[in-house]
Amino acid sequence: MKDDVLNPLNALNTQAADAVIETHPLHPFLPKNGKLLMLGSFPPPKTRWKMDFYYPNFQNDMWKIFGLCFFQNKNHFLNVDSKTFKEQQIRDFLNEKGIGIFDTASQVIRLKGNASDKFLQIHTVTDIEMLLKQMPDCHSIMTTGDKATDTLMLSMPDNTQKPIICASSHAHFAGRNLTLYRMPSSSRAYPLALEKKAEAYYSLFLEIGLL
Repeated sequence: MKDDVLNPLNALNTQAADAVIETHPLHPFLPKNGKLLMLGSFPPPKTRWKMDFYYPNFQNDMWKIFGLCFFQNKNHFLNVDSKTFKEQQIRDFLNEKGIGIFDTASQVIRLKGNASDKFLQIHTVTDIEMLLKQMPDCHSIMTTGDKATDTLMLSMPDNTQKPIICASSHAHFAGRNLTLYRMPSSSRAYPLALEKKAEAYYSLFLEIGLL
């Protein structure tokens, strides 16, 4: 006990040893016409979900960002009164635009039992090549946070430069040339105003021809 108090890392390692390995609860969403693959780190605990789809926490800004970028309305994909999402409308929109979604980890251990990336231990990295095979026209990958970006880099060739926030880098992977984009986190904990986040995403969507 004394060692754990003196060294917090020991405490986290002990928790990890006792914790359950959590397998991703959602199937990859991969439109056949997909031009963009959007990758987060891992979904939050189900107690926070408001729909059975990606970014299901009503406190997360992702679907507000999409609403602002494409419809100039942050509530376009939200049922504001019930604090839920318009799930089918989101799915239909992503299919129409050709935006695929999954996460960079397929199995994790939650060191603190919460949604924080800081306490998310990656157990199994996602097979990115398998995802891309189902989206033959995809040449752009967008990560939505630093944890997701670091985990994606584990799959990329060694000479690939990690993209900095609101910028891109290039990689040749799975038989194709890819542009990797690192975007601001949609978490409310990320210290950037919603409108500024939307501006960054708008620039990306415009660059790859989705707007």
